[in-house]
Amino acid sequence: MLDMGFEPQIRRIVEQEGMPHGDDRQTMMFSATFPANIQRLAGDFMRDYIFLTVGRVGAASENVTQTVEYVDQRDKLDQLMKFLMTIQEGLILIFVETKRNCDYVEDVLCEQGFPAASIHGDKSQREREDALRSFKTGRCPVLVGTDVAARGLDIPNVTQVINYDLPTSIDDYVHRIGRTGRAGNTGAALSFVNEKNSGVVRDLMELLEENGQEVPHWLRQMGSYGGRGGGSRGGGGGRGGRRGGSNYGSRDIRQQGGGGGGGGGGSRGGGGGGGYGGGGYGGGGYGGGGYGGGGGYGGGGNFGGNSAW
Repeated sequence: MLDMGFEPQIRRIVEQEGMPHGDDRQTMMFSATFPANIQRLAGDFMRDYIFLTVGRVGAASENVTQTVEYVDQRDKLDQLMKFLMTIQEGLILIFVETKRNCDYVEDVLCEQGFPAASIHGDKSQREREDALRSFKTGRCPVLVGTDVAARGLDIPNVTQVINYDLPTSIDDYVHRIGRTGRAGNTGAALSFVNEKNSGVVRDLMELLEENGQEVPHWLRQMGSYGGRGGGSRGGGGGRGGRRGGSNYGSRDIRQQGGGGGGGGGGSRGGGGGGGYGGGGYGGGGYGGGGYGGGGGYGGGGNFGGNSAW
């Protein structure tokens, strides 16, 4: 919640009248990632806190099979439709970058016969609850969302996450794919990648390698040449062991001479931005492959054993 820009609301709760003083209460924070800027912010709420991790901070769950596919920007909807027609059961969560594109993708999916709902920051609380209820019950087995759906939601039976638009931050990627493969269950994550995503490609490669996932040749080329890499469509996936030594996520900055603990004061502002122009989708019907809403997942629980802080 801190990372999503809700710091003013959290600060009001913590500082409201009747809330025990910091020395008289127990404060705990949990996340799969703990970047340095959020650690500094956490220092406003906690003094001399204990930093506990399970695994490496910022690591993806080993229960999620990660696949990346090169898809040109104008071909994304076509590829999405083709992929959805191969899914027979379970809940599918699709992430896009902007609220406008979120509504657009939902509309196209519904027009093509895929029962879908959407969730983003411009939706009212009631609209969000209705969309989540339809998704959880399987009435709308496809949910299109922005990063507002990437944090804090625990939805059982999500078997597939699709990064229609790859995030610009590897931490956001970890949170997104953490919506599946929860509580010891397995899941799958598919990401559409092209030259527009060159800024996060190297971090993505490291994450895939650390989790023993296959890194396609075209992705290595893109990482080596600043995103001006392969143009042919390909894929890669698989599950395996882990490798260490990456530079994403974050360690305890107090042990790195990077500051940390703090007391009170100050408010912080959020950032935003980034537009995405949709691209049209023409043709293509929906044939075969019904949705049963079900899936064999028991859901619940924390991120697949990643970290706590």
